[in-house]
Amino acid sequence: MSDDTGSETTTDTTTEEAASAPRPSVPGRVISAVSSFVSREGSAKAVLQPIGGAGVRITLVGEKGGLLGDQVVADLAVAQAVVDTVDGVEVAEWDRELTSETTVSPTHYRKMAGWVAGQKHFPKARNSAVL
Repeated sequence: MSDDTGSETTTDTTTEEAASAPRPSVPGRVISAVSSFVSREGSAKAVLQPIGGAGVRITLVGEKGGLLGDQVVADLAVAQAVVDTVDGVEVAEWDRELTSETTVSPTHYRKMAGWVAGQKHFPKARNSAVL
């Protein structure tokens, strides 16, 4: 015979542990920045991307114009807490639909290119002898 009361107790205990687990500390500047982005864009989809020792990048894609925004937090638990705290943000993955919604401005390309963006001459390739 099986006793079902044991599995119910385990489920109840697990639920209670999850509810009593300490919530990660979310930096106020991150909440403020994400809330501001959502207020401008209406809502946003957030892609949570681990970036090694630096933490987790929360990349936001706005609903209205597909504009990009991002914030970096300590770990995945904090990133999830940010998404749970700010209304209008939902977790998403980079898929065809989301990438087609994004609008990358020319200034964003220049910013990401860094010093290369203003160059007229580039250094000779170091591996030219191999080629």
